[in-house]
Amino acid sequence: MHPTKTVTVPTRVIGLISGTSVDGIDAALVEISGSDLDLQVGLIAGQTYPYTAELREKILAVGAGVAISMAELAAIDDAIASAFAAAAKNIQIGYQPASLIGSHGQTVYHRPAHTDAPNIALGYSMQLGRGALIAHLTGITTVSNFRIADINVGGHGAPLVPRVDAFLLSDSDQVRCIQNIGGIGNVTYIPTRGDHWLSQIRAWDTGPGNSLLDLAVEYLTDGGQSYDENGNWAASGVPCYSLVEQWLQQDYFHLPPPKSTGRELFGVAYLQQCLKDAAPYQLNPADLLATLTELTVGSIAHSYRSFLPQMPQQVLLCGGGSRNLYLKQRLQLLLPSVSVLTTDQVGLNADFKEAIAFAVLAYWRQLGLPGNLPSATGAPGEILLGEIHFPPNVKLC
Repeated sequence: MHPTKTVTVPTRVIGLISGTSVDGIDAALVEISGSDLDLQVGLIAGQTYPYTAELREKILAVGAGVAISMAELAAIDDAIASAFAAAAKNIQIGYQPASLIGSHGQTVYHRPAHTDAPNIALGYSMQLGRGALIAHLTGITTVSNFRIADINVGGHGAPLVPRVDAFLLSDSDQVRCIQNIGGIGNVTYIPTRGDHWLSQIRAWDTGPGNSLLDLAVEYLTDGGQSYDENGNWAASGVPCYSLVEQWLQQDYFHLPPPKSTGRELFGVAYLQQCLKDAAPYQLNPADLLATLTELTVGSIAHSYRSFLPQMPQQVLLCGGGSRNLYLKQRLQLLLPSVSVLTTDQVGLNADFKEAIAFAVLAYWRQLGLPGNLPSATGAPGEILLGEIHFPPNVKLC
């Protein structure tokens, strides 16, 4: 891996992503310059655009494995792309327009190689919200389908943010872990900058983030609430540590990196099993949420102690879970020698960091720079990520 330092003209890019929580579309309008060592990113605007209740319900059903026809799948694909395009248009209102969009899309299925299909050499991942339609509706060149190139050479296609983390959040003095807590949790371990530092970065999915918590809140409130604001409900309960220890025996937590996961494992069926396991303990709702929160933080701490080359000096949280004060407090208690902060505290917006990352990945694709980190995805080498879709108004040679 050979980072370069080049001078580029600032480019205005939109990053779009909807995570495994399916809360809505995170849109970030950013200005980017540099390449990697000199990468500079300025957030101009960030906004989350909720899905309609009907579309969110359909996405969750597809992700849960409900059988649908190809015509229905195509309709959902188009509806997601249209929602992403609307988000891209809205985030630009009042600002100079962007010239590029990086869209992660909406993951509805992710199967790394050798997991559910040991006889199949390559993994599989599906993100809906086709980039061609986004480009058509916005008139802006769109890069999408980022995961497939890494998967096609034998990688997991995830996590893809670590290379961006490396150049935006590395430090010359502090060893850092960047811990995203979306629906699924993922970590990027970043050593101090020095000789061969980029090849020493490690990253993987730690396990559930908010996925089980949000599903539990919906279950406990009969759909009246979709999340536990600030973790206040969980904070009023007491974790059942026997259950947490039982759940941490799950095979995924002991699988060495590189590894990735999703709602296919930590989804509705997993929550139903958790509820069955908890029944003998007669937990009240607050205790159940506290216990599920403890599973998230416990899986993060277990992952660090099991697989990191060394414990970091700082953990920088991002994603929706970074706003869960109870979760943050519990993680700090489990990692007493580490400073648990948020990426906000080092100058990168914690709510829109993932959307910013896909803006950067699109920018790198346009420059012809690789976007993956082989040490994170398990790919045999660096590779360009993303498929480029041009709008109808662009003349191609």
